Amino acid sequence: MVDISVFGRYTYLATELVWGTVAAVLLRRANALRKAAVTILALYPIAYVWDRYTLAVGVFDIKLRTGIDIAGIPLEEHLFMAVVPGLVIGVHETIFGDDGGADGSR
Repeated sequence: MVDISVFGRYTYLATELVWGTVAAVLLRRANALRKAAVTILALYPIAYVWDRYTLAVGVFDIKLRTGIDIAGIPLEEHLFMAVVPGLVIGVHETIFGDDGGADGSR
């Protein structure tokens, strides 16, 4: 495994930007940017409450982050809450696409 901790406090941000770029490319290629945006907006409040709680009770500790908090959680976590569903939707749409079929087959 490559040690990416050389980015220091920007390590988590760098990983989110890399995987966010992958998600954006997949979504664009599958013409699913709007679909992903709607889904991410719908999921975001749930993810925010879940993330805020897990951070508050100490489920995980993020050491290699910028230190910038927005609304009580790290900047990188806000990105994570968009990148993960964006990547999942991007992969799904790349594999299955929107062929209009009800059964999901191609």
